[in-house]
Amino acid sequence: MAHASRTGKGLLDPWQPPVEGDGQPFSLAAIDPGAKPFAKGDKAADRIAVDELAHELDALQDLFRADRRYKLLVVLQGTDTSGKDGTIRDVFGRMSALGVHTIGWKAPNEPELAHDYLWRIHQQVPGAGDVMLFNRSHYEDVLVPVVRGWITPAQTRQRFAHINDFERMLSETGTVVLKFMLHISFEEQGRRLQERVDDPTKHWKFSMGDLDARKQWAKYQEAYEALLGATSSPWAPWTVVPSDSKTHRNLMIATLVRDTLKSLDLRYPPSDPALKGLRID
Repeated sequence: MAHASRTGKGLLDPWQPPVEGDGQPFSLAAIDPGAKPFAKGDKAADRIAVDELAHELDALQDLFRADRRYKLLVVLQGTDTSGKDGTIRDVFGRMSALGVHTIGWKAPNEPELAHDYLWRIHQQVPGAGDVMLFNRSHYEDVLVPVVRGWITPAQTRQRFAHINDFERMLSETGTVVLKFMLHISFEEQGRRLQERVDDPTKHWKFSMGDLDARKQWAKYQEAYEALLGATSSPWAPWTVVPSDSKTHRNLMIATLVRDTLKSLDLRYPPSDPALKGLRID
């Protein structure tokens, strides 16, 4: 089942593709990647707010783990340098490693290619009381193959239907699915890639393949627009996060995760009656 955010719906409207629409592409050109709809003030104020939210998320995650009625899957999807790693570090970094897990999805290996494309994904969804963070996700299978022409438009539509059904099954069995598309501008990506080239400590993050993907920016934007419109559902809605500002990106995502966890009415399990009056010598 879907769980609504406590954040005012009007504030989120421009950033969330319709969940009961006709599946038409969601225009990213109409979304300003430099916008800051959740800003608290200047950058310093926003950083303080992110820090406070990180502490609040830590406490909520402890309660979430104790409650064990739900699982939380957070999908972070975006182009190279959009900030998936930074979001994981800055938003979720204070949570206990005992109940938070992260996986960075790469190109499928040979055993994974021998199965359907969702097989490897299903093995990594969260268990009861766990939070799972996807750095990239199953949505790579409706991005890369589409841009490179490996699958037809009919096969792409079929995969959209597969993914919607997969996420519906997860939701109906207790998994809360939050999907964030980290939206940056072409110019900002260029600056961030240049930083990786100029800083020897960031060379490990840079791949020449990043430049090949950058050359196909327009095609990737088109593929993103198609998947956002086709796979934003009542049980697993998309939120486009303007991410040219790293601090605002963190603030927006942390706020939405916090509000979602609060909406679940989490509670600690009943105490063992044997503990009443117990004194430890």
